[in-house]
Amino acid sequence: MTGSIRIGILGGTFDPPHIGHLIVGQDLVEALDLHELLFVVSGEPPHKEAETVTAGEIRYRMVLAAVESNDLFRASDVEIRRDGPSYSVDTLRRLKEQHPGAELHFIIGADQFAELSTWRDPEEIARLAHLVVMTRGGEDPTRIDPGVQVSYETVPVTRVDVSSTGIRDRIRRGRAVRYLVRKPVRRIIAQEGLYEDEGDA
Repeated sequence: MTGSIRIGILGGTFDPPHIGHLIVGQDLVEALDLHELLFVVSGEPPHKEAETVTAGEIRYRMVLAAVESNDLFRASDVEIRRDGPSYSVDTLRRLKEQHPGAELHFIIGADQFAELSTWRDPEEIARLAHLVVMTRGGEDPTRIDPGVQVSYETVPVTRVDVSSTGIRDRIRRGRAVRYLVRKPVRRIIAQEGLYEDEGDA
């Protein structure tokens, strides 16, 4: 690989991180020829204000545990170190400062792309980084009107029908998540007693 360092930015709540995140991450590394993929743990997700989210520091620890075996994966706590809602444009400005000269690729799903006009300063997001829209089969971002004029590229990724919501529900009901979540992450979930009482909240 030549030229600038190419860094992918994949944000998420990661509550908890699971095999789907890792499989998609590997797809992105290969498709975009990345030197590094940052899993950015959201602080206070502005689009999830009504939901109860596990403390940022614990989610960051879980992502660290999830990605430890891949030299091209990194966990980032840039958002949980900030107070207030986590806006992507602020995150990208900070990452630009941390990685001067790097070529940033900001990666979102087709569902997020469809809501881009509701984000804070979407044009600035596209200026700070190359916008990448993931497609998981059956999606065509060219048919989506994001309500804002931005340039972007599409990357097909493996469709993995695993969700953090489903995993939390399985844990709450006492069902195994052995093949859905890496062992180091399961260890943290057990140590912290995560998700067991969610249904009683």
